[in-house]
Amino acid sequence: MNHKANHILLPLIVLISACNNNQQMDKIEPKMVVFPKGEKITNTNFTGTAYLKPLVEVDSLNSISVGSVTFDPGARSKWHMHPAGQILLAIDGVGYYQEKGKPKQILHKGDAIKCPPNIPHWHGASADTPFVQIAITGREKGETVWLEKVTDKEYQSIQ
Repeated sequence: MNHKANHILLPLIVLISACNNNQQMDKIEPKMVVFPKGEKITNTNFTGTAYLKPLVEVDSLNSISVGSVTFDPGARSKWHMHPAGQILLAIDGVGYYQEKGKPKQILHKGDAIKCPPNIPHWHGASADTPFVQIAITGREKGETVWLEKVTDKEYQSIQ
């Protein structure tokens, strides 16, 4: 093999080898965490185990709160609504979102949901996979209004 062919083939062989090793490395290396898990939520607004890491608190300059919420498998919020609406950004795992009277949506990493103001909804993890979301919540029209628990039947339903 001449020097010119070596110059082209060697990087290609290294690249192929690296790709094969990356498939094995994914099983060994811990996942990259965007935000820490936060503290376990101990109020009664959730079923199962969920954690909250506040990222941006409401203050006199900004009426929007931002938090990272991690749901263990099966964990979910109660039905609730936000007077100024909410945006959810799915950043890991598999989750659910449902508005009252509408089918449940399955959320994956990279999905974004706009929760309209004053529309009852709930969100949480799928039954067998944790879920991490960023919740961006307007507070200028009031705090979250918490409603009834999501029943197991509602949670498991496809509607």
